[in-house]
Amino acid sequence: MSEEPELTEAEALAAEHALGVLSAAERAEAEARMARDPVFAAEVAAWRIRLAPLLDMVAAVAPPAALWARIERRLPANDNDTDRERAVRRLRFWRGTAMGAMGLAAASLAAVVVLMGRPPVVVQPRPAAPPAPLLNASLMPQAGGPQPLFVAAYDPDRQALIVTSLVPPGTDPLHVHQLWLIPQDGKPRSLGMVEPGKSRAMPMPKPMTDMVEEGAELAVSVEPPGGSTDPQGPSGPIAAKGKLGRI
Repeated sequence: MSEEPELTEAEALAAEHALGVLSAAERAEAEARMARDPVFAAEVAAWRIRLAPLLDMVAAVAPPAALWARIERRLPANDNDTDRERAVRRLRFWRGTAMGAMGLAAASLAAVVVLMGRPPVVVQPRPAAPPAPLLNASLMPQAGGPQPLFVAAYDPDRQALIVTSLVPPGTDPLHVHQLWLIPQDGKPRSLGMVEPGKSRAMPMPKPMTDMVEEGAELAVSVEPPGGSTDPQGPSGPIAAKGKLGRI
């Protein structure tokens, strides 16, 4: 697995931004990159679509009653400028908008005149292949508990597994969490380490992609630093386990 190419830096950052696991500084950097890089912005949007079903796994939380009042106080419209300054600002905005709209209308009219002189082009649509189903898994604690310790989503189109640890950082500094794929043959395959409180994008190259299917199991074991000492599978206890299923 370590010799296979992982997701690019941009793809991993886009996936983490879509999952909402970046720090405030990292999120600001990602959003600035989205503003100047349309390709990166499209990558984030694609991951948001793929991972949107995971939102159903998160319980809704009501915002504090005073939140909206704080937001209103921070809006630029509530700055202490004069009515005259606000009126001038609005006038400039609408004047620029009107000029832009007139230019757009003129350009559109010219395009229509050119297109009317061309013979019609018949385009035969190609039937689109149905997208492969997205799989997800909630890895529940083996000691019992209502909340998952890890969540995972597999995108067959990109052949990538996104794993997010919900374990608070620093819970057990003397051990590491190792992720395992247990396909239908029951033999564990190591997918690598998952750091507490973070997410990781893991590529699934051949022949691993054939094993990542509905009903396959994901498990996380607690191991010494460096991972399992058993080449056949986990050497430590299983902390969490869950099966992949369609969303």
